[in-house]
Amino acid sequence: MSAHWKNSPARMPNLSRLQRQALHSFQEGRLDKAERLCGGILDHRPDDFDALQLLGLLNLQRRRLTEALHFLSKALKVNSASAEAMSNLGLALHATKRFEEAVASYRSALLIAPLHPEILYNLGNSCLELGRIDEALANYEEALAKDASHVGALVNRGNAFARLNRPVEAISSYEAALARLPGHPQILTNRGHALRRLDRPVEALADFEAALAKAPGFAEAHFEAGMTHLTLGEFEAGWKEYEWRWKTGTFADKRREFARPLWLGEAGVSGKTILLHAEQGFGDTIQFIRYAPLLAARGAKVICEVQGELHSLLSQLDGVDVIAEGEVLPAFDMHCPLLSLPFAFRTRLQTIPTDVPYLEASAERIACWRDRLGEGRPRVGFVWSGSTSHKNDANRSILLARLAALLKDLPIRCFSLQNELRDADRETLREAPQLVHFGSELADFADTAAVISLLDVVVSVDTAAAHLAGALAKPVIVLLPYAADFRWMRERGDSPWYPTAKLLRQPAFGDWDSVIARLRDELQADACPRANIKR
Repeated sequence: MSAHWKNSPARMPNLSRLQRQALHSFQEGRLDKAERLCGGILDHRPDDFDALQLLGLLNLQRRRLTEALHFLSKALKVNSASAEAMSNLGLALHATKRFEEAVASYRSALLIAPLHPEILYNLGNSCLELGRIDEALANYEEALAKDASHVGALVNRGNAFARLNRPVEAISSYEAALARLPGHPQILTNRGHALRRLDRPVEALADFEAALAKAPGFAEAHFEAGMTHLTLGEFEAGWKEYEWRWKTGTFADKRREFARPLWLGEAGVSGKTILLHAEQGFGDTIQFIRYAPLLAARGAKVICEVQGELHSLLSQLDGVDVIAEGEVLPAFDMHCPLLSLPFAFRTRLQTIPTDVPYLEASAERIACWRDRLGEGRPRVGFVWSGSTSHKNDANRSILLARLAALLKDLPIRCFSLQNELRDADRETLREAPQLVHFGSELADFADTAAVISLLDVVVSVDTAAAHLAGALAKPVIVLLPYAADFRWMRERGDSPWYPTAKLLRQPAFGDWDSVIARLRDELQADACPRANIKR
């Protein structure tokens, strides 16, 4: 994921000699001295605007955010007409994640100093955090109109383009930033991420390697490089680099800290109790839970902590004790996050555990759903979109309206396995009586597994349903964007993880029409004979 460039404080002109000494100390990083000097100024002039503001910025730099807000608010009371004080208060509000208040503060500053590039840039950053991407982009463009060399605005404009699923423009903005800061590790990594979105992994990898040559410990570049290696089928380098995820901003606060050691394959597990724990989405858990029985076969007692929605389904795994997140953990000797298991097993493309099915639906649930689905024409389940909160939702999801003609024309019985429905899809669904939507009747993944077991084929974008169908060894057609997630690799129509899967990929960025046309051919072949989808 592309990281944001930092916010910038406004400058502080017209200072006295003592104030200049304090500012000079601050700029040189001698924060204790700067704080003492400001304290001395305030002893004599408690309402000294510049000393209050500098103390606010100093505390902001030290991440003492309560103190920063106190001093910057006090400075603004002394001089309510100061655009710089309003802007710097916005910085402190942004740092405390009070983004709406930060936006208000920046807007007040712009009333006094219209088109100030630094304030526009900072306003854009808060809008970006709020998900108001178009507004953020407009602010960056305005900042760059006043200062075309503003590197932060160039970088974060690139990030806004990336969020809007416009990677070509993102790359252009990053390259403009690199022209001013050649070889900067963060900008190189951001460009590499955008190149990955365009399915240009070799160029992306070159950017990550260049970033790491400058900053060998830069976790984000390692992590992005890991996913790129995995996309290319280079598992040895890929899984090793993927372990750097825990040092990135996205994953650092999700890392589990246990008194017992992390297991990454070095130590023997026979006679030991190992805790495996879910760390990402439902699909990730379904995909990598396949390793749990392999540990049990090595003589380990295996405990697996999973999301509550998956607990009932996964509890039937042989030799594995499955508990839901939030339950009290039993004693264990070592632990491993689920997505570290391929690295711990030193998995290579040729050694992926491919025995399917490794999950099965309960007979009781299947019996409950059998009458609901009925008999008759071939039964096809559809999932056309994932969670709107997913970082790649704009690429991986399809509007139901794009599938409407296909659903209407083909001699198949259509069932929706969708969990989350968007407003536009609700409207389409009302006009598509041939598509049976179960909605909240699917209480958890055990219900979904039962329905999938009764279907002839599942058609899904890159969501947990695709993984579940593959784990159940059901025929599944996975509809993939141009640059698919690393686990689907590239330039292949099958999956080494799921032998019953067929992959239909966009031939060009954003081209779902071609994918849907191919899907029609797949489902139409021989009137879609039951469980005999073309491969």
